[in-house]
Amino acid sequence: MNETGNKEYIQTTLDKLIKLIATGFYTGFVPVAPGTAASILALIIYLLLPENHALYWMILIVLIIGGTIVSGEAEKMFKEKDSSCIVIDEICGYMLTMAFLPKNLHLAIIGFFLFRTLDIIKPSFVKEVEKLQGGIGIMLDDIVSGMICSLVLHIVHWI
Repeated sequence: MNETGNKEYIQTTLDKLIKLIATGFYTGFVPVAPGTAASILALIIYLLLPENHALYWMILIVLIIGGTIVSGEAEKMFKEKDSSCIVIDEICGYMLTMAFLPKNLHLAIIGFFLFRTLDIIKPSFVKEVEKLQGGIGIMLDDIVSGMICSLVLHIVHWI
């Protein structure tokens, strides 16, 4: 394979990897409610992860940083601002919702519905961060929503 062929192969492979991650293992291509499909995937991932806060935070940080980079690149690939098939932000937002909570199916389900509701209604201050360009704009609204939902869930758990 010549140098041009090598670069094309690497670029194609990289594009496939970006698409795989940005679309949440292709849940972003679900024809109805792709954000909900991605949040269901995040719920499953959450339930399958061991209750190890250090490991959870390492995974979450990698997802947020990687998701920011990948979603910005995917936006260019799809030629659409914050394309509905880019759902890594929903995965990160839900994972952040559940941060530092005990593994509990009831809390996980409440967190799912709480996060989806906030993500859909998007209060005005959440809409403002969504206006930022590229991957930061794609990710930040769901990160803010996840932080709000996490705070609410911690209060619910405490009560």
